[in-house]
Amino acid sequence: MKKIREVTLKEIKSPGGSLSFFEKGKEINFDIKRIYYIYKFCEQNRRGFHAHKELKQVMFCPHGKIKVEFTDGRMKQSYLLDDPTKILVIEKGYWREFVSLEEGSILFVGASDVYDEKDYIRDYNEYLKWEEDNNESAI
Repeated sequence: MKKIREVTLKEIKSPGGSLSFFEKGKEINFDIKRIYYIYKFCEQNRRGFHAHKELKQVMFCPHGKIKVEFTDGRMKQSYLLDDPTKILVIEKGYWREFVSLEEGSILFVGASDVYDEKDYIRDYNEYLKWEEDNNESAI
């Protein structure tokens, strides 16, 4: 999908452990104004079920294994987050669902803005109508 990028981060290894990072202007093109994380997934637990009208996000799985599914109403694309060096950079306009594939998985998200319920589309049929009217994801 055009407006979703999967990026593999550099891993800096040392005897004390590994470090990876991402930066504005390099891996992401927006300021992060909100950070949240989803945890205590049960195995095969699904979350998400929404789209954003304006919000951009970067997400990764620092622990465990999570499948992230996106659609624009015409095409579907899945990404596997199973390594803390893999990130997804997501532009606005995609319906998303998260599936925990391992108990104890954590999904970390950096968002381009503070929480605003008006930015969410939580009904899939309403999303399809919005996507048709706006053609935001433009695969």
